[in-house]
Amino acid sequence: VMVYGDNEGAIGYLVGEENRGLEYMFTMMNFARLEVGVEGIAMAERAYQHALDYARQRVQGREIGVKSGDRVSIIHHPDVRRMLMTMKAHTEAMRALAAAAAEALDHALSNPDVETKRRGQAVFDLLTPVVKGWCTEKSVEIASLGVQIHGGMGFVEETGAAQYLRDARITPIYEGTTGIQANDLVGRKLAFEKGFTAKAVIAQIRAFDRELAAHGDHPALSVIRRALTTGVSRLEAATDWLLETYPANAKAAVAGAVPYLKLWGVVAGGWQMARAAVIAKHRLDARSGDHDFYRAKLATARFHAEHILPTAHALEQAIVAGSTSVMALDEASF
Repeated sequence: VMVYGDNEGAIGYLVGEENRGLEYMFTMMNFARLEVGVEGIAMAERAYQHALDYARQRVQGREIGVKSGDRVSIIHHPDVRRMLMTMKAHTEAMRALAAAAAEALDHALSNPDVETKRRGQAVFDLLTPVVKGWCTEKSVEIASLGVQIHGGMGFVEETGAAQYLRDARITPIYEGTTGIQANDLVGRKLAFEKGFTAKAVIAQIRAFDRELAAHGDHPALSVIRRALTTGVSRLEAATDWLLETYPANAKAAVAGAVPYLKLWGVVAGGWQMARAAVIAKHRLDARSGDHDFYRAKLATARFHAEHILPTAHALEQAIVAGSTSVMALDEASF
C-alpha cells in the first residue's frame, strides 16, 4: 500500500508530455518484463543450489540394486538425479535465452548499423514475453522440485526450500501475467507483423543445423541435433497455424497462446543449449579451460534434448488441435 500525503494530500508533477503516459509506461514495462524474467532465473538457480546441497548431505537408503553396504546420500538415487538435472537444464536454458534477448537489446540500443539495430529491436520484442513468461513459469516448477527433493522437510521453514517457492510464485504475475505475455506474443509480435521476425528466428535456428551436422558422429551432438530439428518443426507448424487462424478466429488462436509461449521457450532454449554444447565440444577437443565444466555442459544439453525438447510436440498439438475444447463449455457448465 502506498499512501500519498496523510494530512495535506500530495502534489503530482507531469513527467514527459501530456497524453503519452501509456507510451512511456510500455517503455518502462518492456525493460521490467526482461528484469522479472531474470528474477525468475535467479530464483530457479538459488532453489537448484539449495536442493543440490541438501541432496549431497542427506543420507537415506542404499543405492538402487545394492543389497548391502553403507547408506548413501540421496544424490545417488536416479529419481533425485532426474529432478536435479531437470532443474539444472531448465535453468541453464533460461539463462542462455535471457542472454540472447539482452544481446538483441544491446544491438537495438547501440549498434551503429541501422538494419542491425532494427533487427535487434524486433528480436528483443519477440523474445521479451517469452523470457518473462516462460522463465517465471519454469521458476515455479523448479522451486517446487527443490521442495520435492527435500521431502517433507522441504515444506517447513527449517530448510528454507519453501521460501524459494513462495518467492518464485509472484514472478509469473509481476508486470503482466503469463496469459498477458502470451497474448502479446501472438497478437502483437506474431500476427501484427505477419510472422516476419518469428520466421526469421526460426530460419536462424534451422541454419544452426549445419554446425551440428559437422559433428554428426558425436553421440551427444547427434542426439541434440535430432531433437532440435523436431522441436523447431513443431514451432514452425504452430506458428503457421496461428498466422492462418488469427485473422479469421482470433479467439481460437489466443486459446493456444500460453502453450505457444512455452513452445518458444522450449525450442529457443534448446537452441541456446545446442549452441553451448558445440562450444563445449570445441573446448574439450582443444583441451582448453575447465574440462569438468564443459563435460557437464554437454551432458546437460543432451538431457535437455532428451527430456525437455520432446515436450514441443505436445505443446504444438495443444495449440493447433486444442482450441475447440478450451471454449467447449458454456459458463454454467463449469
